[in-house]
Formats: sequence, structure tokens, C-alpha cells
Amino acid sequence: MTWREELLDQLDFYWDYHLMPRLEGLTDAEYLWEPVPDCWTVRATADGPPMIDWQWPVREPPPLTTIAWRLAHIAVQVFGIRASAHFGDGSLTITTASWPITAEQGLAALREYHDAWRAGVASLDDAALQRPVGEAEGPWADRSMATLVLHLNREVMHHGAEICLLRDLYRAKL
Repeated sequence: MTWREELLDQLDFYWDYHLMPRLEGLTDAEYLWEPVPDCWTVRATADGPPMIDWQWPVREPPPLTTIAWRLAHIAVQVFGIRASAHFGDGSLTITTASWPITAEQGLAALREYHDAWRAGVASLDDAALQRPVGEAEGPWADRSMATLVLHLNREVMHHGAEICLLRDLYRAKL
């Protein structure tokens, strides 16, 4: 196996056997459920498109986030913005993103941006995986593309597991 195949195999295994099966049947009530007050989420706005709660750097301690926030974070910030920056035209950003306000929209965005990221990674050879990621990754510009792929795989697994736990907690509260 090549390094590209190993990286994709890691993502695919988690995606196919852990995350996506656990997201089947996700409802809007679960998606937007706030288990505690003042959760970060994706919110409808009175006069514009939905927005995600966000600040950088994140306050300490970080706020609890909803399934909507975590799923949108994986879809847009982990997969979408990176696919756009590294394999597209760079036009998708935090401010240009269309934030999904329903479970159906969230899952559609997750699939769309996952597919774009995965296709981009699949196009890389070992030399490309070793090259620095460049200015799109800010202070990590000198790190390799392989390091970025590993980081994004970890982000998907980390936040995906949190989404699954929130679904379990939602189910248990009923």
C-alpha cells in the first residue's frame, strides 16, 4: 500500500463502519438539541442565512456544542474549507459557507465536503503528501500534506465520536 492508500483507508474505515451508520435517522430535534444552556450551535438569523457560533481563539473553557455545530464543523471547517483551499479555488471560508440548519442539510454537506476532500487526497502521490501545505494552513504552513491528512482524520474521529455520544445522551433523556 502507498501512504495515500493508508491515509484513505483509515478515513474510509471510520466513515463506513463507525460514523455514517451511527448518523442514520438523525432528526432535526437531535441535530439542534442543546443539552445545557448556552451551547454553540448553528442558528437561524432574523434577516440572513444561518450562522455558526464561532470565535478564535476559543474561550476557556470551551463551550459545549450541539450535534449541529459538530457536524457542521466536520463538514465545512474540516473537509470543505480544506478541500477548497488545497484542491479547489479557495472560495469556501467561514464567512462564505452556507451553514446547515437541518439534519438533512447537515448530512448532505457532510457527504459533499467529505467526497471533495477524499477525492483531493486520492489525487496525491507520495511526493505531494510530503510537500508543505503552504499558507492556507497559517502557522502550520511548513507541515506536510500527510500531517494535515492525519490531523483531519483525527478531527473527524474525535468530533464524530462526540456526535455519537450526544445521540446516545439524547436518546437516553427521552
